[in-house]
Amino acid sequence: MNSKRQEDEAELRRITLDWVSALKAKDVEGVMKNAAPEILSFDVAPPLASRGSDQYRRNLEAWFPTWDGPIALEERSLEFTIGDEVAFSTSLSRIGGRKKDGEQPGLWVRVTVGFKKIEGRWLVVHEHVSTPFYMDGSFKAAVDLQPD
Repeated sequence: MNSKRQEDEAELRRITLDWVSALKAKDVEGVMKNAAPEILSFDVAPPLASRGSDQYRRNLEAWFPTWDGPIALEERSLEFTIGDEVAFSTSLSRIGGRKKDGEQPGLWVRVTVGFKKIEGRWLVVHEHVSTPFYMDGSFKAAVDLQPD
């Protein structure tokens, strides 16, 4: 790997770790710090798609207060594919903690994040978080799956 790619991967890894830390702390500004104005988000919660940093912020501001205390977030299998102007990461993430209603979810989700270099800076332009579902006709979310 050449030094430019190593620098880009180090920067993308830092952005990702900052994002994880901000999510754990329910820090809206920390999450938004590296979001592009035109971010497109396909999250596990409705709606199907959210476009733009204003909507992304509103989604976070609605979701964070549903947690009682910090959000537990474990990242596994984080990998990057990096080009000159675009990059993406893939990972498995376990989301857990205590909700205000007493529920204690603990589920693994698949995360893909798209980055674009804008004015020399890597920003998140796309975030896709998904939960698999059983294709047995029940269409139930497969929240009991574990990574290998």
